[in-house]
Amino acid sequence: MSRRRTTAIAAALSVLALGSPLIIANANPLANNSFNSGVDKYEQGNYRGAIADYTKALEINPQDYTAYNTRGVAKRYLNDRQGAIADFTMAIEIYPRFVLAYFNRGIDRFKLGDLRGAITDYDKAIEIDPQFEDVYYFRASAKTKLGDHQGAIADWTKVIEFIPKSGLSGLSYRNRGVDKAWIEDHEGACVDWKEAASLGDEDAAGWVKEFC
Repeated sequence: MSRRRTTAIAAALSVLALGSPLIIANANPLANNSFNSGVDKYEQGNYRGAIADYTKALEINPQDYTAYNTRGVAKRYLNDRQGAIADFTMAIEIYPRFVLAYFNRGIDRFKLGDLRGAITDYDKAIEIDPQFEDVYYFRASAKTKLGDHQGAIADWTKVIEFIPKSGLSGLSYRNRGVDKAWIEDHEGACVDWKEAASLGDEDAAGWVKEFC
């Protein structure tokens, strides 16, 4: 895989990383040039220009699922979430085990209020790559909004197990405490909020003072 495509995949995650192997279908130099130009424009914040270049790459090589994925992320930054979902869906149709496309489509479904659709995508991403810890975080958020507090607690716990002493785990302790409070496990909530506070979460520190 070229450095450019590796960079583009990282950009598609915004701040997330994934080491799963990817397959680039029948890439050719002209398509790669347009794709690489799209990556440059994406990194500069020129999302419309990036979309135009990814579209050119897809006209040359319509089987390039990474171009659909990165174009979808660029559309997200322009608040075209339906367009982003359509691109992620195309990437999945070409490569049904493309975990990033499920993850990304789940994000936009979540933002559009399709919580069950988002969870379905997160479930598939986890089925493909059970070690992709960020998906558990997003799935927990969706479960919380649906009132599945036990399910959310299980997912927050997975994030904490993967990365026990990080900013993401601090948020997970805080949020797990919230879900425990919803099911009236106040003692458990306080334990989690204290741990989150020790990791620098100011909201959790305030809740410890107020409720624990």
